[in-house]
Amino acid sequence: MDFIPNPLIIPVGLVIGVLVAAPVGPVNVLCIQRAIERGFWGGIAAGLGAVMGDGLIALFASLGVGAITGAVEHYRYAIQNVGGLALILFGLKLYYTAPHFETVGSEDVRPETLKDFVWDIPQTFFLTITNPGAVLGLFAIFGGVSSFVKVTNYLEALLMVAAIMGGSIAWWVMLSNFIAKYRHRIDIESLGVINRVGGLLLVLFGAVLITGAHGVDYTFWN
Repeated sequence: MDFIPNPLIIPVGLVIGVLVAAPVGPVNVLCIQRAIERGFWGGIAAGLGAVMGDGLIALFASLGVGAITGAVEHYRYAIQNVGGLALILFGLKLYYTAPHFETVGSEDVRPETLKDFVWDIPQTFFLTITNPGAVLGLFAIFGGVSSFVKVTNYLEALLMVAAIMGGSIAWWVMLSNFIAKYRHRIDIESLGVINRVGGLLLVLFGAVLITGAHGVDYTFWN
């Protein structure tokens, strides 16, 4: 029956989602730092931006929009310059920001919610979609997956995208929850070291993108 989606789409999509979210890259460094500094919802907010970026890329890939790949290749160097500059600015800001733990919830104030950290969502979304490695990598994954899991219609394409985003969200929920449980063992001095290391890593990733746009071939994941 043609209207019944391929049952392999959901588990394969979940696995792809975790594989996309897990590797250490610029967005992951920022998300982990947010979880350490701001707690569970801070990590979730930052992770959601990455998930939304990956979901948008996966949507185009699942629909087989070859023009997107061509556009990314054509404007790759411009995208790398913009993304690299953004990473450097985020890295410098993180490096020079005084370390502090954000604890919205206490006995005297309302518990923290996702809305308290919602501004992190567009930041990591922007960093994700301006990483050519993430864009081309997801298209490459779909090219490989299509050899044994066929996506034949719009329903299956949307189901694949939803599964990928579900896998990514599950990863960030587990990671943010783990970090939130142990973040209070970190003192301000240690957080300062984490912020400086994270800032330097973001600057390094940004420099890699920009140098890649000027003749050095680098590709990395989220």
